[in-house]
Amino acid sequence: MWVVLSLLMALCSGALSLDKLNMCMDGKHHKVEPGREGDLYAQCSPWRDNACCTANTSSAAHNDDSYLYNFNWDHCGIMSKRCKEHFIQDTCFHECSPHLGPWIQEVDQTWRKQRVLDVPLCMEDCNAWWEDCRNDYTCKTDWHKGWDWSSGINKCPKDSQCRIWTEVYPTPKSMCEQIWSKSYLYTTYTKTSGRCMQLWFTGPNPNKKVAQHYINNARQHQSFTLSMLLFLAVAPLSVVMH
Repeated sequence: MWVVLSLLMALCSGALSLDKLNMCMDGKHHKVEPGREGDLYAQCSPWRDNACCTANTSSAAHNDDSYLYNFNWDHCGIMSKRCKEHFIQDTCFHECSPHLGPWIQEVDQTWRKQRVLDVPLCMEDCNAWWEDCRNDYTCKTDWHKGWDWSSGINKCPKDSQCRIWTEVYPTPKSMCEQIWSKSYLYTTYTKTSGRCMQLWFTGPNPNKKVAQHYINNARQHQSFTLSMLLFLAVAPLSVVMH
């Protein structure tokens, strides 16, 4: 019994000690450890004080023919400038952010070992992204999978049809949650709430405090779970002793 208790305590202690507040994903272009990158380019520059991306990655994130993932934004005609700016910012957030630890999950894919799941985005960012893309076109709901890659870049799969954005994504929520396989979670939190991650920001990175909030919540939940497990494990011993 005491061996089981010791293992439970060790496991929970190990989970709590992980530095999820300042870490990089094990991805295709991510650095091993976050750090200062003073030469980050354009829309990626807000992360220059502490980034998981390099200057080269930040520059490539702005190119239509980027080597990062060979992804073609213009698969249903030329994407509008304002819409594309959001996808560039989304790429910068994904590649550069050192505060995604609470939402990083292990995956078994050839091009990455980890991904994010259900990152809570601020309502303003999702709404603005959807609004600026509403007159664009796409042929797919989930952009993570199902493309025709036979030419080396993504093309619409056979028998698919290019449709206006608002038909594919009727709401900002449907777009933010579906476009990258649940990487993001749509929230009604605003940027002043401290409860949602910001794709767009200036000055000090506000997402560190948000990540800290979710880490603290996770720790409290783990502590409660450990207490309950300890109680359930010890309770039978109490019965025997009495």
